[in-house]
Order: sequence, then C-alpha cells, then structure tokens
Amino acid sequence: MDAFPAHAAVVDLAASGAGQRARTRGVRIHPMAVVDPAARLGLNVEIGPFCTVGPDVEIEDGARLISHAVIDGHTRIGADAVIYPFVTIGMAPQDFKYRDEPTRTEVGARCQIREHVTIHRGTAHGRGITRVGTDCMLMGTSHVAHDCTLGNGVVVANNAVMGGHVSIGDFAVIGGAAAIHQNVRIGRGAMIGGVSGVEADVIPFGTVLGNRARLASLNVIGLRRRGFGREQVARLRAAFKLMFAAEGVMAERVAEARALYGQDSLVAEVLAFMDAPSKRGLIRAQAAGAAEPDPA
Repeated sequence: MDAFPAHAAVVDLAASGAGQRARTRGVRIHPMAVVDPAARLGLNVEIGPFCTVGPDVEIEDGARLISHAVIDGHTRIGADAVIYPFVTIGMAPQDFKYRDEPTRTEVGARCQIREHVTIHRGTAHGRGITRVGTDCMLMGTSHVAHDCTLGNGVVVANNAVMGGHVSIGDFAVIGGAAAIHQNVRIGRGAMIGGVSGVEADVIPFGTVLGNRARLASLNVIGLRRRGFGREQVARLRAAFKLMFAAEGVMAERVAEARALYGQDSLVAEVLAFMDAPSKRGLIRAQAAGAAEPDPA
C-alpha cells in the first residue's frame, strides 16, 4: 500500500512558499505528517503519515521516514537513510543535568533505523553530540543514549541498550538484549554476545560473552569478512593469547606481545586501544583462546 495518496503527494508547509519549494525538490510529505516550515529537506525526501519533524532538523537527499517517526532537536539525518515506524531521534536525553541546551544528533547515510529505536541528543557536559555513522543497522527497540558515538557499519541487534558516552568502533556487532555501561569503549570489529552485560572496554576484534561479560575470543569470522588474511589473523591470535594468558603479570605479557608482534597493524591497533585513557578499564579473559575457532 502506497503511504502517499495520489491526491496528496506533497502538502503545503507554510503560506511562505515552503510547499512549492518542496515540490520543486521532489519532496513527498504525507498530509498527516507535521513538518516545521524551517526544517531543511534534501532532494527526494519522503515523509510518511503521522511523522513529526522539528524546525532544527536537516534531512538529506533520498532519506525516508516511513510513518509515526519523531525527529526533533538539532538533528541531521544522512542521505538515503530509512527511519521505520515509532522511532524517535534527537529527543532530550534521559539525564537530570540536561537543561535544554542546543546539543546535536547525527545519523549517517544509508542507515536503517528499525521500529521503536530511540536515539537521544548529546549533552553540554558530554560530547555535545550523539552520532551514528554511515551504513549502520539499529534493530527494533534498541537505544542509543546521549553522547554515544557509533562508527560506520555497526550492527545493533534487537533490545540492545547503551548508557551515555559509549563509543563503538566501525563494524562492531552488538548482540540482542546486550546492555553496555556508560563510558564503555568497544573497539573496531568487536562482537558483543547476546544478553551480555558489558561493564568495561572491549578490545578491537574481541568477542565478549556473559553477565557480567568476559573476553572469550577474537572475532575471527568478522576479521575474515573484513578481508584480513590468514597470516595477519594468526599473528593477532598469537598476540591475543599471549596478552590474555592466565599466567604471569599482564603488563609483562603485553610488553612481550608488543615486542614480538607490535609491527603488525592489527596488533598495533589493539595495543593503541589498550594504551588509550579509559574510564571503565578493560574487560579481561577468563581463559583466553580456549573457545577460539581456528582461523582456517
């Protein structure tokens, strides 16, 4: 069923001529949508029934709001993004310290934001912006809190939630019903198992599982999908086993791994992540590599 009746492909936004500008740009707005005349709409934007778009919103070329979506605050929706029913983006954060400051929200190009997802704007005492990168998939009922930053190609499964100030690297996968503590950093290509409670940082390419989550292995499948070769994965695996072995002092094991494998780009990325300042510390392994698949 077409969400845009033939007799009402575009409605007038205001007597000032905003409706005419919309027509010339190929914008389609359902007559039951409420779009502020000050909103900035790109070419071929579609806004379905019962959507609400605020005055400080920018929606880039080809983006679609299917129905019942609310886009508010100083918010930018990237080109060709698809916003599904009952999504809210750019609403005020769930933070008692927030005092209606003009903070921002950004959703990158080609993202798919599925039903009932909530993405809250940043705060003045945080980054001032909540940002979702390009080509992300946020599945139903997931929540991105204030001041979070998601990289490109991130997948967040159903019912997963994150506290404020979480940072997630490119191509990470967050399993269903996972809960991520505020200020946690999740490295590039990491995988968070379903129903995991993540209280500390997750190294790039690591896999964590459980409540509370522990480092279980490397995300070897993800590495292979990203095109990394067998030898490079093997070096990362060896460094991982050395750094997170049960015996000895971790600082000494990390120093040894740095000396042996630090010239490898993947190992160097993990080491840089571990060296960076952290508010939550690092998730450790109980038995590193015990359940890790062979990177064949």
